[in-house]
Amino acid sequence: MSNAPAHALDTRALNRATLARQLLLEPSDVPVHDAVRLLGGLQAQEPQEPFVALFSRLRSFAPATLSDLLVERRLVRTHLMRRTVHLVTADDALAWRARHEPMLRQRVLATYRDELRGADLEQLAADGRELMSDGEPRTMSELVREVTGSRPAPHPRALGELLVPALVPVAQIPPRGLWRTKAGVRNVLLTSWLGRPIDPADPTGTDGGDPVGRALVLRYLAAFGPAATADLRAWSGLAGLPAAVAGARDELVSFRDERGRELLDLPDAPRPDPDTPAPVRFLPAFDNALLGYQDRRRIVDDAHRGLSVAGERVVLLDGRVAATWTTEGGTVTVTPLRRFSRADRTAVGEAGRSMAGFLSDGEHHRTRVLASPR
Repeated sequence: MSNAPAHALDTRALNRATLARQLLLEPSDVPVHDAVRLLGGLQAQEPQEPFVALFSRLRSFAPATLSDLLVERRLVRTHLMRRTVHLVTADDALAWRARHEPMLRQRVLATYRDELRGADLEQLAADGRELMSDGEPRTMSELVREVTGSRPAPHPRALGELLVPALVPVAQIPPRGLWRTKAGVRNVLLTSWLGRPIDPADPTGTDGGDPVGRALVLRYLAAFGPAATADLRAWSGLAGLPAAVAGARDELVSFRDERGRELLDLPDAPRPDPDTPAPVRFLPAFDNALLGYQDRRRIVDDAHRGLSVAGERVVLLDGRVAATWTTEGGTVTVTPLRRFSRADRTAVGEAGRSMAGFLSDGEHHRTRVLASPR
């Protein structure tokens, strides 16, 4: 990486870079599988939200294609970044799982420290994996009952969240996550479902570096850069990435944001002109375009930062969060967060009708844009 002074990027420049990486600047023609990989996975604890995410990003998105990829096991629903359910490619699930496992354990233990005091983690992990090795789908509560047997589980919820997914790598299998399908969570071992072993956290183990983490850094920057190391931690939930970042620096370029933070990026990744027009986009709940950063001001004002973690669906206007939206009975209702001009209302209304049509599948649909706040 060059020792020249880092070029400064203002908030609007970072916004356009984010939109470009997240396929939100213009509709993409990439296949669904490739889009999920390019985006570094999709947040998916709400099972239908990945369909909304891809409809807003791909030019001709057919929901059945995503469902088919889940059934074919080329995409998988599993706990990874930030201990949340993500929809990722099978390759990424196997490549990233071991690198995330210590974080998955630590987050459960931090939440249930008292309830799980004295628990034998390795024995629980061994028991859970042995039970799941028969390939039979299980709910979390079923796994807890079988692991504990006749012994009472003093804190079944805590034990369940420790086993799934912190100690036992699992996939949430269809029909959960299929288009317009309501189904509970049933888990199978990730390796059984995908028919391949999980990659080791450090394939070499010889140079003291972090090759898996380094690959993760490069993938993150491709989908979210330019970004600070704090942004990388916010997206992944991983704290121990200094060796990974250090190992990747020779392949990166450096910038500064308006606060003076160092931002890292891939040299040839898109950084569009800040004046590039940005169309209206309707985003799903918990979209990683917002949650993928510690400093989210490139896309949302501080006053509305909490919307992204509260599960609100949001509308991007000129690339920034400008409204929330809900849907019921074929009607998309938009609630502005700031004043809309007449042109804004028209653009949001048109995009909303498109989303309403997608969600209602040809049934009567419309958009209702509420009055702007005074």
